[in-house]
This record gives sequence, C-alpha cells and structure tokens, in this order.
Amino acid sequence: MPRPTKTSPERGDARQRLLEAARDVIRQKGFAATSVDDLCRAAEVTKGAFFHQFKSKDALGVAAAQFWSETTGALFASAPFHEHEDPLERVLAYLEFRRSIIGGETYEYTCLVGTMTQEVHATTPDIREACAESIFGHAATLEFDIAAAAEKRGLAGDWTVESLARHTQAVLQGAFILAKASGDPEIARESVDHLIRYVRLLFGVEGTAGNSSSP
Repeated sequence: MPRPTKTSPERGDARQRLLEAARDVIRQKGFAATSVDDLCRAAEVTKGAFFHQFKSKDALGVAAAQFWSETTGALFASAPFHEHEDPLERVLAYLEFRRSIIGGETYEYTCLVGTMTQEVHATTPDIREACAESIFGHAATLEFDIAAAAEKRGLAGDWTVESLARHTQAVLQGAFILAKASGDPEIARESVDHLIRYVRLLFGVEGTAGNSSSP
C-alpha cells in the first residue's frame, strides 16, 4: 500500500502525532529497530505521553496498522480511478494509480503493514492480524469492479474474484521488497507494469502498461 507521509508529524494531539511518527519511522527503520524513544522524538512528545496513549510498543503497532488503513483508505476512496465508467477501466486505472505513487524515498511509497508483517508475523499475532485486516481489507475494495468487469465480458475461469484481488496486492508487496533490496523504484514500477499486462491478457483486451484507456 501507498504513501501518505510526513517527516515532521503534523501538530495535533499526542496520539495523532505518535501514529504519524510510527507511519514514517517504522517504514524507514523497521518495527524492531524503532524504539519508543525514536517515536517520541519524531512526534515531539514525552515518554509519559506515549505510555498514556499506548500500553506498549506492540499496542502502538496495532494502532498504527489501523491508522494506516484509515488514512490510505481515504486516499484511495478519493483517487481519480473511480471516475471511469467501465469497471475494467477502473481496475486498470487503480493499478496505474498505484504505479504513479511509487517514487521519492523508499520509505515514502512502501507499505507500513507489509513492512510490519514481514517482521512480526511469527512473534506478534496482534500486529500480524491488524496488518492482515489492512491488506486483505484493501484487496476486498477491488472485488466489486473485478466481478463487474468479468460479468460484462462473460469471463469465467479457474480463478475467483477474491483471488485476483489478492494477487494484485501480492505483486505490489513483492514489488516493494524488490525496490527495498535494490534501492530502485523503477524495479517496483516494472512489476506493476507486468501486473497491468497480466490483467489485460486475462480479460482479453489490447493495450500496454501505462495506458489504461479503452480496454
């Protein structure tokens, strides 16, 4: 998932500032390497304020995953890909939108919940479950348009709407890992390009990545 970021958190209440700090610092350093002191410093709050809001760093991790879902959900809900009338155009424009926001520093476009999942999936079930809810919840937002596109084109196969929605997120999360490993956002973009080609081929339409019009 994308990319809202503030290297200097907005001046709000302590909880809001800590969540904004977690969003950015954990993507930069990872969950394990991020200390409570790091978060307090970035948010410009005291340790006492931290523990007034969150009983532990793990509790902050759960809240940060939920905050990520809320803020990125708002970003995607207002994104221009919804303006297309054809449902397949909306799916392809969603993928083009995801491609367009890959840029800047690596931490700015990579996914908080993906980052935390990779670290804590075997050790911290509460955070893992919050991250899963975020990732699978976002995938589910694509299901209506995928189903409508398949119905419109009379498409049937040995796949489900849910599995294709999940596959889009698998490619995006993998693309972020490759970008982290290489330090090159273009490698992430090329993975999204392949995903766009795949969706076009699956739905039997012509066109290339980088042009989602008139499928």
